[in-house]
Amino acid sequence: MLTIIPTPIGNLEDITLRAIRCLRETDYIAVEDTRHASILLRHLEISKPLISFHEHNEAARSIELVSRMKGGQKVALISDAGMPGISDPGYRLIRLCIQENLPFTVLPGPSAILTALVGSGFPLDKFYFGGFLPNKSGRRLTELQQAVNRQETSLYFESPHRLVKSLTALTEISPCISVCVARELSKKFEEYRRGNAIDVLNHFTKHSPKGEIVLLIQGGLEIEKAPDLSQ
Repeated sequence: MLTIIPTPIGNLEDITLRAIRCLRETDYIAVEDTRHASILLRHLEISKPLISFHEHNEAARSIELVSRMKGGQKVALISDAGMPGISDPGYRLIRLCIQENLPFTVLPGPSAILTALVGSGFPLDKFYFGGFLPNKSGRRLTELQQAVNRQETSLYFESPHRLVKSLTALTEISPCISVCVARELSKKFEEYRRGNAIDVLNHFTKHSPKGEIVLLIQGGLEIEKAPDLSQ
């Protein structure tokens, strides 16, 4: 049996009672970073064998964990924060469980995506999640152009070291489009910075962004089609 368990995105109190019970009942916990997971498990007073499970060993570890489950052992999967599999390892293991007809369950819980979306104040009827914005400037510009032209709200994970670059590219496409930078969600210095692209850029140019960030771009507006600046 595999149990996929979301973990807090910042505030350790956001773990569910069911998640705590499942972590206590499992035989092994597959974790993205053993040091990071140990902080949460110590807080919960849970001691279980940890198995590292990250993007560089996911394929081999998935085979190992499936073998353990076939032997009758319970395995829990957690990531550093939020729902495993969402821009984090987990997809290969879940697919392998399906192929091998092994039971698994997904627990509901914390999600930076939904938290940021609701807190942004942007329309919630539909949205597009694009994962992390591309590192390369040309691909990032193309992705932002697509976000500007979408009818639905677009949201992305972004590094604080690249946020100003992304906002700069966005202002070149549509300086007045509404954006929201959701930062350090559920933590002490949680912030929702809302405004048009150029105003938000000016703010973070003067105040260097820190922490984990979700960038949201409001859609559904009648705007002039963005020029192709990647040529």
